[in-house]
Amino acid sequence: MKNFVEELKWRGMIHDIMPGTEEELMKGPAAAYVGIDPTGDSLHIGHLVSIMILKHFQNCGHKPYALVGGATGMIGDPSMKSAERNLLDEQTLAHNVSCIKAQLSRFLDFNSDAPNKAELVNNYDWMKDYTFINFTRDIGKLITVNYMMSKDSVRKRLSRESSEGMSFTEFTYQLLQGYDFLYLYEHRNVKLQLGGADQWGNITTGTELIRRVLGKEAYALTCPLITKADGGKFGKTEKGNIWLDAERTSPYQFYQFWLNVSDEDAERYIKIFTMLDRETIESAIAEQREDPGRRTLQKLLAKEVTIMVHGQAEYEKALSASQMLFSNCTSDALKALDERTFLDVFDGVPTFEIRRGSLPMGILDVLAVETSVFPSKAEARKMLTGGGVSINKEKVTDLNRQITEDDIIDGKYILAQRGKKNYYIIIVK
Repeated sequence: MKNFVEELKWRGMIHDIMPGTEEELMKGPAAAYVGIDPTGDSLHIGHLVSIMILKHFQNCGHKPYALVGGATGMIGDPSMKSAERNLLDEQTLAHNVSCIKAQLSRFLDFNSDAPNKAELVNNYDWMKDYTFINFTRDIGKLITVNYMMSKDSVRKRLSRESSEGMSFTEFTYQLLQGYDFLYLYEHRNVKLQLGGADQWGNITTGTELIRRVLGKEAYALTCPLITKADGGKFGKTEKGNIWLDAERTSPYQFYQFWLNVSDEDAERYIKIFTMLDRETIESAIAEQREDPGRRTLQKLLAKEVTIMVHGQAEYEKALSASQMLFSNCTSDALKALDERTFLDVFDGVPTFEIRRGSLPMGILDVLAVETSVFPSKAEARKMLTGGGVSINKEKVTDLNRQITEDDIIDGKYILAQRGKKNYYIIIVK
């Protein structure tokens, strides 16, 4: 068996670890779980660290459980939150759970016959019939309010000047999460809970419950909350979160996010977000330091994570699309882009509109009369004869060239290029 803790250490993926955890795991195959609240129908890259830890856990021969919190998701975890979370209804939660399982299947083996195949569990299954009276008698009496108040997630929330306090509903969250651990220990022999650094208080409440109810030891391991080197929030862009769902964040945008991280961040992220071995990673880091301009590390990181999340075919499309602005790619490559990727690649370039009924039309009229790609026909003519104009990535030098419906991409776009770097989208309506 591979040493799971040792694997995480060199990758910089351990924030806190309970004494005895490494020794327990080296005794033989063990079971561990990560909890995910299904507050949305897609995971984002902020969830990826915990998922990668589960992936490493399975890769080291152990059995991973992904706990989707159908019950706790109805309440909301106060950790790192400044306000109460909106409560979700059962139907929405069921939809979210289904979508999340499909995404987790890209990372974890749920379907093989291996004894350590991953399993998905939902705490709603064991909480839905547990009455409030029984829960408070069985579990509530075991943990003091003083103990619960000492947790960072509670203390920080209550100490904020802007805080409106915390409802009893959210205050009970750590008891419910602790009970999940107790339940999985009793029914699935799960002795270890994994999670982000902000979950340490909730996780140790579970180990305490197990000690008090069963008189047995349970273990905890948390990973750092990922940040950017410049102090910015990881996984956030101007458009919001980077999602794992291709409908929310296109594979091209996803690839671009990783491709554009800083050198310093790339050195950390490639250890955390890929399964590449130590030798490969250290070699890539050394190559990057020798020649940062080649961005070897970012390209490798973007490739590995995009393939893992979206598959080889989508990676190749994203790679091709990313070269669109900076290389002499072909018209065929441009036309192979789907509409969303086309718009992503050329996001922010000037756009013009022309009427479909006006086609065919001479190229000088298209570029200098119907649109303002050029301020005048004279300038358009000069650059055309000099080979500085392309339509849909094909050079045009013929002053009499007609723009027809055959030039329209995806039923409504024509891409005009002036010089090497100036692009314009002409929308045909």
